[in-house]
Amino acid sequence: MHFHDDSLYPENQEPLVIQVAPYGPEWLPGDADDLPLSMEEHVQAAVDCYNAGATVLHIHVRELDGHGSKRMSMFNELIGRLREAVPDMVLQIGGSISFAPEGEGDEAKWLSYDTRHLLADLDPKPDQVTIAINTSQMNIVEIMTDDDLQGTSIANPAMYTAYRDMVVEAGPDFYLEHLKRLQAKGIQPHFQLATLAQLETVERLIRAGIHTGPLVLNYVAIGGGFAGRHPADLIEFIRRSPDGAVLTIESSMRAVAPMNTVGIALGAHVRVGNEDNLWGRKGERMTSVAQVEQMVRISKSVGRSIATGLEARKIYRLGEYYTDADETLAQLGMVPNRRPGQRGFMLRDPKA
Repeated sequence: MHFHDDSLYPENQEPLVIQVAPYGPEWLPGDADDLPLSMEEHVQAAVDCYNAGATVLHIHVRELDGHGSKRMSMFNELIGRLREAVPDMVLQIGGSISFAPEGEGDEAKWLSYDTRHLLADLDPKPDQVTIAINTSQMNIVEIMTDDDLQGTSIANPAMYTAYRDMVVEAGPDFYLEHLKRLQAKGIQPHFQLATLAQLETVERLIRAGIHTGPLVLNYVAIGGGFAGRHPADLIEFIRRSPDGAVLTIESSMRAVAPMNTVGIALGAHVRVGNEDNLWGRKGERMTSVAQVEQMVRISKSVGRSIATGLEARKIYRLGEYYTDADETLAQLGMVPNRRPGQRGFMLRDPKA
């Protein structure tokens, strides 16, 4: 992304899109005060977060026993209810479906490719499905501290080990088919990326004409195989992201607010919620709604406005698709592909 002299002026930045993840699939009841169990509680969590200022909802579903649901019928029911309760919210399904262990010591893992592909068949369909690119470790506890986990189920050694050893299965066999199915159903992929290598893979997909739509990204700074919290890495990811991309910052635990503050200042968007963080000040619990409200305060304090639901949809370019790689590259502000025999560095076509 290119920064002009006036790019840090809040009046020149997009309104802040606040993405919220209030369903915390890795946690169990008692780990946080605001984990929903019933369908009514799931819907109310969305309404409360929307009223607080969130316009993108990252969705998982929990069964009444507290474990993450793997039943598509429950996702269908929740999406249907959410379309009525928060019609302007962007509804984003978590592409892992749920990675909560079934019981003490059970392996925490993402579901099979076939099951994850079923997300393209949800009815009513979501606006977005998150998608990981390239298989990697997802050790979500690597940079968590004893204070972060105190009083939670993950403090249990067996559960801790399960999350320490979790792997995201997202090789080409998965993402090529998944992208095809999502596009066929008019569902926007929301790329969950952690490294420049993954960003480069997505760029190759664009240049090959495999992904022909808006580029919507989360920079995932949770450690353990994903990005860490070094601000230089965050800045470099922002710098390397195409000018036309939509970029959201995602971190974990008490680093969420500082990382998001950097993102707000630089014109990026933010994600909060109990899936990522349980804490405000050290030792003090913080609900998903309170985290949304905190982002609203921080953004307004530097003069940046908060996106409405309709503005968020416009920023994400929901429903847009392009004819081929050339049009996609132009729409995203990327230099064109090299033509046969063409030498030198690529430039945007001034006649385009």
